[in-house]
Amino acid sequence: MKKKVRFTLLLLAAALAAMFIFSICIGRYGISPADVIKALTFDPNLDPLEKNVILQVRLPRILMSMIVGAGLACSGASYQCIFGNPLVSPDILGVSAGAGFGAALGILLAGGSFLVQGQALFMGLAAVALVLAISRINKKTELFMLVLSGVIVAAFFEALISLVKYVADPQNTLPAITVWLMGSLASVSYEKVLISFATIVPCMLILMALRWKMNLMSLEEEEAISMGVNVGKVRMIIIVVSTLMTAVSVSLCGIIGWIGLVIPHIGRFLVGDDHRGLIPACVLLGAGYLLMIDSAARTMTAAELPLSILTAMVGAPFFGVMLRKTMKNGGI
Repeated sequence: MKKKVRFTLLLLAAALAAMFIFSICIGRYGISPADVIKALTFDPNLDPLEKNVILQVRLPRILMSMIVGAGLACSGASYQCIFGNPLVSPDILGVSAGAGFGAALGILLAGGSFLVQGQALFMGLAAVALVLAISRINKKTELFMLVLSGVIVAAFFEALISLVKYVADPQNTLPAITVWLMGSLASVSYEKVLISFATIVPCMLILMALRWKMNLMSLEEEEAISMGVNVGKVRMIIIVVSTLMTAVSVSLCGIIGWIGLVIPHIGRFLVGDDHRGLIPACVLLGAGYLLMIDSAARTMTAAELPLSILTAMVGAPFFGVMLRKTMKNGGI
């Protein structure tokens, strides 16, 4: 890894640490950085109210935003690598649509948070399993068929979501479904943080270990095979690991769009196409991006804004500029 890339990663890590402290400080109840440090070091002299706000209200939410943002960005970069397409996002195989249907059905059945999250996770994974089953041709999974199967399965589950919303009680159930589908970290607890940490972080470590093989996967399949890469096996590992990260993220926080699509492009701009630097950069950028978005969502207005609104408002214009520059340079 080049010195410039290492220096960039160090700067991103330092910026993320600063954003971490800043995010704890801001809110309707202002807190000084000194008090944040006291709370994180368990200083007994800290005011109990400030301690509760920091450790019980803001910290779990901030940790969750960093873990989920890192996971979605890492997943997006991995998908873009194996599909060889910079326009690919983590929901290309229908995981978000499947998880959305599972959660909507759980809310419709008046289930508790455990049922809603469990059904979202199960249906998200089931959607991708269905995609893989449909795409199998002569016992081989072709990328073209994967994409088409993902479009089919996503459309099917989106239709089921529309059906659930149509029959839901418009006074109570429908608003709950709508808010969940737009993504939020308002109900985060340390239990959810632990679940996300125990699943997403190991998946990111697996992708970090495979990042040098991703460089070879970016070549023609025959070239990668000639260099000793089991393309089919590596591709399936990346799909399974990335899907699990996305499914867990959606089941815990709802559907949060644009992160897996936009962040890898920012990472390439900063560190280049080499996945040895790109994957760590996406982890840091994704964590910082969702942390920034969530901080804005809870402080901009009196009523908290859904995350997908802000991620789209920020991500769509940037992606449009990036697409225009790419077209001018003869790409895509």
